[in-house]
Amino acid sequence: MATTKTARPAYRCVDCGWTTSKWVGRCGECQAWGTVDIAAPARTGRTQAAPVTSPAIPISEVTIESARSETSGIGELDRVLGGGVVPGAVLLLAGEPGVGKSTLLLEVAARWARAGRRTLYVSGEESAAQVRLRAERTGAVHDLLYLAAETDLGGLLTHVEQVRPGLLIVDSVQTIGSADVEGVPGGVTQVREVASAVIQRAKHDNIATLLVGHVTKDGSVAGPRVLEHLVDVVLQFEGDRSSRLRLLRAVKNRFGPVDEIGCFDLTGDGIVEVPDPTGLFLSRHETPVPGTCVTVTMEGRRPLLAEVQALSVETSNPSPRRTSSGLDSSRVAMILAVLTKHCHIDLSRHDVYTATVGGARLTDPSVDLAVAIATASAHNGKAAPADLVAFGEVGLAGEVRKVSNLTVRLREAERIGFTRAVVPAGSEGIGDFTGSMKISAVQTIAEAVSCLDSPPPY
Repeated sequence: MATTKTARPAYRCVDCGWTTSKWVGRCGECQAWGTVDIAAPARTGRTQAAPVTSPAIPISEVTIESARSETSGIGELDRVLGGGVVPGAVLLLAGEPGVGKSTLLLEVAARWARAGRRTLYVSGEESAAQVRLRAERTGAVHDLLYLAAETDLGGLLTHVEQVRPGLLIVDSVQTIGSADVEGVPGGVTQVREVASAVIQRAKHDNIATLLVGHVTKDGSVAGPRVLEHLVDVVLQFEGDRSSRLRLLRAVKNRFGPVDEIGCFDLTGDGIVEVPDPTGLFLSRHETPVPGTCVTVTMEGRRPLLAEVQALSVETSNPSPRRTSSGLDSSRVAMILAVLTKHCHIDLSRHDVYTATVGGARLTDPSVDLAVAIATASAHNGKAAPADLVAFGEVGLAGEVRKVSNLTVRLREAERIGFTRAVVPAGSEGIGDFTGSMKISAVQTIAEAVSCLDSPPPY
């Protein structure tokens, strides 16, 4: 008697679409963990025409009044979002544990409520009493701020129907589960189902929604990549545990730019905006100190002054140490090689340590020139002028390359009190700068380092 073989289920990666005949924990194509899930059976036949929810109309006749952004009450958050929170938009906030995501969102909820708008804060990680204690400590208690401790998707949607908020906060999306879907909360299937249901309700009822997302060890958003595609805005909350400064970046933003950052100060009484964070990364000295140089980096569209420090110590070790903090170690090693080749600074018998002040992380290539001047200053024992800033990208041939936003950088440095600047020659905007700063345009790294021997001809 012939037997009919049962078709084996296929498994598919929700990120890249890679398929396999058996379940694996890690995708064989994109190497992502936890993204392989059972694939839905292929459907036969074609989808027939069905009634539409609303007729198509010319784009010029579509009203945009209901999509106007509303201020969140926090200026730095509005800056990153491009003006404010758009009703019906869904935002995903990700960050490492303890960075202050819940504190920030509780402050957003409180300020939204103080403006006379109803807010619903759903916590899946803490009880309502625990959230209330934190709200009392940070001064976020208000009658229009509703709290609910819920881990079931159905219960969450019921709370939304009863409260009818203008702002919904879900902390976090990985702790909410649906009884209609297999798997544990936080799994790929559960996260996708929960996010889809919340997004559908937000769009239907025009509710601005903030979702908290966990991150993996490498700092990316945990869960399926489709979660980032579904939401309108993806925000990354960053910060060093040893520093109180927190940075908010937009990784994806359908309503505004993605090159803005927001600065916050995490204190014992809550989280505070920092509209001018420049002073956090400077340590002004009464007299010039060898091994320091101030630069102007661009964090998004915001110019930020930061101090680069270097220390050169003679050693008998045949392999001198090269240690960096807050800087790209590979790029620092390249700059040291350029100094040795083109400035004849022998660092083969010296340990070189480079760092930034205040825990700043500088990735802008324009920091190269400040690193070079600080290292040469530390090696020669000659201090750079205290009123000097330097910025420019250093090439392997020893040339100093042009940088963008030159005028913006110079204006910020002049506002803080600096009177001299070493900049790349030929940069756009040198002729447009109308300030009183004395500018020295250099073409090579040797010209820039020469300011340590004698002031350049300004």
